[in-house]
Amino acid sequence: MSDFDKNLTSQTHQQQTLYLSIALLERPSVTPDDDGCQDILSERLTQAGFDCEFMYYGDRQAKGEHAEVKNLWARRGTTNPVICFAGHTDVVPTGDEKNWTYPPFTPTIADGYLWARGAADMKTGIAAFTIAAERFVANHPEHNGSIAFLITSDEEGPSINGTVKVIETLEARQEKITYCLVGEPSSTDTLGDIIKNGRRGSLGAVLTVTGKQGHVAYPHLASNPIHATMSALAELTNATWDNGNDYFPATSLQISNVNSGTGATNVIPETLEAVFNFRFSTETTEDELKAKTHAIFDKYFADSKASYAIHWKLSGQPFLTPEGKLVSACQQAIKSITGTDTTLSTSGGTSDGRFIAPTGAQVVELGVRNATIHQVDEKVEVDDLGKLAQIYERILENLLLD
Repeated sequence: MSDFDKNLTSQTHQQQTLYLSIALLERPSVTPDDDGCQDILSERLTQAGFDCEFMYYGDRQAKGEHAEVKNLWARRGTTNPVICFAGHTDVVPTGDEKNWTYPPFTPTIADGYLWARGAADMKTGIAAFTIAAERFVANHPEHNGSIAFLITSDEEGPSINGTVKVIETLEARQEKITYCLVGEPSSTDTLGDIIKNGRRGSLGAVLTVTGKQGHVAYPHLASNPIHATMSALAELTNATWDNGNDYFPATSLQISNVNSGTGATNVIPETLEAVFNFRFSTETTEDELKAKTHAIFDKYFADSKASYAIHWKLSGQPFLTPEGKLVSACQQAIKSITGTDTTLSTSGGTSDGRFIAPTGAQVVELGVRNATIHQVDEKVEVDDLGKLAQIYERILENLLLD
């Protein structure tokens, strides 16, 4: 047994996952900055026999959504099935750090919790599946198939130079993922009570309505874009897009911003901008949503002096991993470690699973509780860390051992 393997067996899942979590949480890796987190992971995975490859996409000189992004692809083994752990090292901004009970990048254990930005979303998940892989390899060095890691620092941002680009590269060289475990915080009340076996699609829209500016006392000489838009938006928000199905709730629409006006009370504005988003099920399509939306606006603008235009952005198609080998392996692992009967869900926002599922991979999301994600005083139960690593290790056993 190597010194590396001896060190693994001398500590518990809990100790190892906590120590690695703290090492990652100390890094202020606000998106898209990885701040060395992937280097920590690469060092450990290399020791465990993984071939590690950094993939860089974007412009090194640019800032914002075009900035260069660091990604890690690590793999141990050359045969199928390929079980991939996917996650992100970037975190959302902290906001005013004075509002935090403990400094957000000084991981603190208090009241049974580990407090830090990224504690729930999702550095502890990354730590847990790293420990799980290390321990599994130490115990089963000749395991079947392959274990892989896909880690990005562009999940909380625009998500254009992260997982989506890594997947494009893997597809180009015909390197396929069979099963993917995304370590996003999926649990609600207790660890493992919910796993996400799919996600709704996300279709965003920016509506621009152009009228004619004028004096409010002479409306016949102007065209008010606000008046022209109100009825159309009302019908849009009250429309039934579909009724969902056994796996997905009905498609929903939310208007997130409406902006118009010059700041003066006596001026009819020239333009209005509204931002809205569909979260859609597999019962409808991107094209159907666009067509129905345009039909509504065409109806109200047919006799209007104002005109409208919509800029669409598809963030991801809906996907579903039906009950089968991966879902069963997760449910059995959770039950054996925590005694919890897991519920399958497709609720919530999007994740990088939306880029992996279209390749044909089975994808589920399984991680810690999500009660404090993106909030001030983000935290996670310390006792859950070792249990999560054990669950991940058991899933590897269920999928890779005969």
